[in-house]
Amino acid sequence: MLLTSPTDRTQFRLLLLAAAFLVLDAAALTLAPAVRAREWVVDYRWIHWLGLAVWLVVFAVAHWQTARRLPDRDPYLLPAAALLTGWGLLTIYRLAPNFGLRQTLWLFVAGAVFVLGLRLSPDLGFLRRYKYLWLTGSILLTALTLLAGINPMGSGARLWLGCCGAYFQPSEPLKLLLVGYLAAYLAGRPLTADRRPATAPRPSASASRPSPLTPLLPLLAPTLIMTGLALALLVIQRDLGTATIVLFLYAVVVYTATGRLRIPLVSLIAVGAAGVAGYFLFDVVRLRVEAWLNPWLDPSGRSYQIVQSLLAIANGGLGGRGPGLGNPGLVPVAQSDFIFAAIVEEMGLLGAIGLLGVIGLLAVRGLRAAMLAADPYRRYLAAGLTAYLVGQSVLIIGGNLRLLPLTGVTLPFVSYGGSSLLTVFIALLILVQISAPAAPPPNSALFAGFGGGRETAGVRESLHLGGFLLAGIAAAAIASGWWTFYRGPDLLTRTDNARRAIADRFVQRGALLDRRYTPIVESSGAPGDLVRRSLYAPLGPIVGYTHPVYGQSGLEASLDPYLRGLQGNPGLMVWWHHLLYGQPPPGLDVRLTLDLVLQQAADDTLGERRGAVVLLDAQSGEILALVSHPYFDANTLDETWAALLKEEAAPLFDRASLGEYPAGTAMGPLLWGAINARGETPAAPPSDMTVLASQLGSDDLLSLYDRLGFTTAPLIRLPTAAGSLNTVDDLHASPLQVALAIAPLSAGGVRPAPALVSAVDTPQSGWVLLPPMGLPSPVLPAGAAVAATRLLAQGSLPYWQFVVSIADDAGQAVTWFVGGTLPDWQGAPLVVVVLLEEDDVVVASEIGQSILQAAIR
Repeated sequence: MLLTSPTDRTQFRLLLLAAAFLVLDAAALTLAPAVRAREWVVDYRWIHWLGLAVWLVVFAVAHWQTARRLPDRDPYLLPAAALLTGWGLLTIYRLAPNFGLRQTLWLFVAGAVFVLGLRLSPDLGFLRRYKYLWLTGSILLTALTLLAGINPMGSGARLWLGCCGAYFQPSEPLKLLLVGYLAAYLAGRPLTADRRPATAPRPSASASRPSPLTPLLPLLAPTLIMTGLALALLVIQRDLGTATIVLFLYAVVVYTATGRLRIPLVSLIAVGAAGVAGYFLFDVVRLRVEAWLNPWLDPSGRSYQIVQSLLAIANGGLGGRGPGLGNPGLVPVAQSDFIFAAIVEEMGLLGAIGLLGVIGLLAVRGLRAAMLAADPYRRYLAAGLTAYLVGQSVLIIGGNLRLLPLTGVTLPFVSYGGSSLLTVFIALLILVQISAPAAPPPNSALFAGFGGGRETAGVRESLHLGGFLLAGIAAAAIASGWWTFYRGPDLLTRTDNARRAIADRFVQRGALLDRRYTPIVESSGAPGDLVRRSLYAPLGPIVGYTHPVYGQSGLEASLDPYLRGLQGNPGLMVWWHHLLYGQPPPGLDVRLTLDLVLQQAADDTLGERRGAVVLLDAQSGEILALVSHPYFDANTLDETWAALLKEEAAPLFDRASLGEYPAGTAMGPLLWGAINARGETPAAPPSDMTVLASQLGSDDLLSLYDRLGFTTAPLIRLPTAAGSLNTVDDLHASPLQVALAIAPLSAGGVRPAPALVSAVDTPQSGWVLLPPMGLPSPVLPAGAAVAATRLLAQGSLPYWQFVVSIADDAGQAVTWFVGGTLPDWQGAPLVVVVLLEEDDVVVASEIGQSILQAAIR
């Protein structure tokens, strides 16, 4: 290697740092399968080392040749491009090894073109002299795709030419050749070109500017025609991302050459107008704009790509999941359009800022080369190529971050795509050549911050362009922080985040146990093949499911932090597992208050009827049985999901906790007791709700309903309904709410704090009790509760009961059975509620009595 000058040594050291980073990244990718499986006997990844070896050869030769032929080049451009290329190459191997092999071949070709191109004359005259020929040929090749175009994916826009596995996208070099054409044309115009001999005194920057009164239209007419042809062709192809880049590059080069601020302003208006027109003319534009404005409306349909991109970025956090340990493959076309999201998921916010920092370095050094260029042509060319590389990067990264609408262009140097890689390497070649002037420029205070230079036309505009590009990079960095930190925690809990369910295949998820430690749901198998199994299917609506496609529901969702090990484990353990494995620690077992013996008895008694049952310890508030029929089997969701969604009986719905049914008349015993508590004699039995409500009064009735909990949802670490109370005669409540409301009749007038989850098994302290989320509250005097239960006692049996049938506004009848143990019962006071979605008081009584007797026994 040539290290004879400070430039050579700087470039070599930067390339060495890039190589060290990539070697560490490659080693991590190799070990990732072992880390994820947490064992050494796995299939390791090796294929990406081939790509890294080719990368090393390409950039070693590129360094050697640039040191020989361009000793005064900018030493930062090649290392920046090398790091981006290698980073992208390893990411592509990680996502799709077959695409990685193809990208490696294209890297070899692009590297060879770069090295051979160093032999060309640094004045780039071949590109300037034949500007019309180059651009016209590129436009014709692009037009050829209308007749012979294909899509390597088999469907979609036909933007490629080729066959037999080799494809080329003509619109990629079109952008580069357009910049070359514009720079050559504008540098040769008398109003904008600095045509003085090299020895002539140099006027101020403003002296070569056209007068504000000078008409630009005649000057720019040829450029408008050529650029218009290119834009029209791209619009016909519906390659709207490239069309946006072309319009942006036109504005940049013309503004740099003329200094007319109206050029970028008019271009911005044109982009806006084109966007509005495209919204109404093209379905693809409308879908992308709608997905950009509100992706959450259809996260599994037209917004799937952007939602999964945001979930991947949120999953990265600060330091990422680790190379090879994330799930970026969930994002469609991750190796191309969404490779930034794939990198951030595994490298985190630090990786995002690092990547954006390298792009920012390209922007600064590319514009430095422009401002120090030997003539206007190379000045405009360097500014345009820098805008191409950095502007396109900001555009696609902004699309990944929902900062901008998604355009579908590649991330230069990083994304998969041979045409793109070859084109950006040619752009890099030109920038490196321009950065090596034939003679060192004289010192100037104007360029003190850029290492010296000369006062030239285009300096002010290049500084403006630099500010604009760096502002875009800064906005992308801020947006990355927004999604990884501020919105990340909420996004990761979404039920459509399949990464959670995938992690459950590698990390033991906690089990759900009944009060006797009998498993209800557990995970079994080896890491990587762990399977979640429900051991008691009738609890499906209550326990819910955790599924990679259908998300989560029930207790699996509400207790997910414990079951996943994110809550209950020491914070240091969670951090260490995230750092080492990119995964949470093993989940914690959770004990419920349910009794599977009583639960099965209640399920068997309710049978095939639609309805719900709640069996409650009236004193402690512990729920002993929670039944919702019909139910579903969480083990067969893959086979039955479509049918479950169509099922009119709604087996996925938790009737016991979330159902809201007319319940006013079922509160008769409580109204009777409330009147008795005032020292009055109730004017009617509990079954005559109308008379009792009138005697109690609307204000006292509403106050009673509030104390009974009919205005709030019960807190039991499970989604529950709050019910509704529109008027004193229109009460809708869930069976769980009714059970808590009648509990005071058997518990001395006190409404208990409900509990469904009793304890969690932590690694440090063993079983730790989880207290109820509410507090008991007095509702009736004990004497009034005793009087009401005595009135409803069933002879010598140790329990009371009340049964009523109610019809809703639509005429649909439901039947309530409420009952419980008498106050002199020596065991734990119990209450049971049965809800049938039919009019049958006899059957409701039989079911309720059977469950009560089983519980008492």
